[in-house]
Amino acid sequence: MTATFTDRSPRLIRFVRRIPVWIIVGILLVVVVYPLFWLLTGSLKTQEEFLNNPTWALPEDWTNFSNYVEAWTTGNLGVYIRNSVLAVVPALFFTIVFGVAAGFALEVMVWKGRGPVLLAFLAGIMIPGQMILLPLFTIYFRAGLTGSLWPLIITYTAIGLPLTVFMMATYFRSVPREIFEAATLDGANIFRMFWTIGFPLVRNAIFTVALVQFFFIWNDLLIALTFTTRDDLRTIQVGLLNFTGQFGQIQYGPTFAAIAVNVIGTLAIYLFLNQRVMKGLTAGSVKG
Repeated sequence: MTATFTDRSPRLIRFVRRIPVWIIVGILLVVVVYPLFWLLTGSLKTQEEFLNNPTWALPEDWTNFSNYVEAWTTGNLGVYIRNSVLAVVPALFFTIVFGVAAGFALEVMVWKGRGPVLLAFLAGIMIPGQMILLPLFTIYFRAGLTGSLWPLIITYTAIGLPLTVFMMATYFRSVPREIFEAATLDGANIFRMFWTIGFPLVRNAIFTVALVQFFFIWNDLLIALTFTTRDDLRTIQVGLLNFTGQFGQIQYGPTFAAIAVNVIGTLAIYLFLNQRVMKGLTAGSVKG
């Protein structure tokens, strides 16, 4: 019997040691998962349920998707999502293309003055975006661009470039120089080295930077609220403000439904690209 107890004691000790870890993981799951569950269940409730039932009460009808229909039609959620996509895709494209090219030029190419240029990009990170909104609005207004999405695209690209250039220069720094030197000896020019060697080697890092910039642009409220002058140009974050009715009365069901569509969509994109993001986050940490 003593031998049996001795055999089980290491297992018992490991089990006891894991209890605090399980408690911490359980608390984190509650903190992270419960708000999402509360959001999804709230999107299925009627206005009367929000006003008369407790906050933690579950919906009476789990098949009530009328809030999603109302958010999409009456709330113009489809228009807001379209505008967000039309603002995000071009801004993300320009930011990544210019940022990757600049990072390659600043880190791989050898030319006089690249150090001060990199410092200039770093200085751009430290400039608060709120300081440039009013001058930019004046410029866009005089240029006649305020009736389009171009102010958003240009501003998002300009604000995202400094961080993108800095991160891509860091990732290119982790690429062994011998690879580019061998390509030069083989007769490859600078454009071929960029497209066939540099670009594929930092592909996972590009996904990471693109995802960071995507979440910044998609979740932005201040810039979109400043430069969108018409309802048909509003992005989804600004459009959610429309769900507040007269005298501040909020239609909770459609609002929860619209937020749920926004959150679930961005969460699905992150989960789909999760592995590439994890690889990209560690790509520049060790010089190979």
